[in-house]
Amino acid sequence: MPVVHVYVWTGFSEEAKRKVIKGITEVFSRMGVPAEAVEVLIHEVPKEGWGVGGEPASEKLKHVKPP
Repeated sequence: MPVVHVYVWTGFSEEAKRKVIKGITEVFSRMGVPAEAVEVLIHEVPKEGWGVGGEPASEKLKHVKPP
């Protein structure tokens, strides 16, 4: 069944991860997929390794903090 990969910046809170996992699972459940069949993998990437508009996110988005 579905395996969903979610990429977030390092520092994403445990509470935010739980909300993402629950929310994605609920979307698939509404489509008739059993919740037990939905897998969500959260990958944390440092802002230095994430590019936005030709710049590292650590520079371009330094004011943005993960939830």
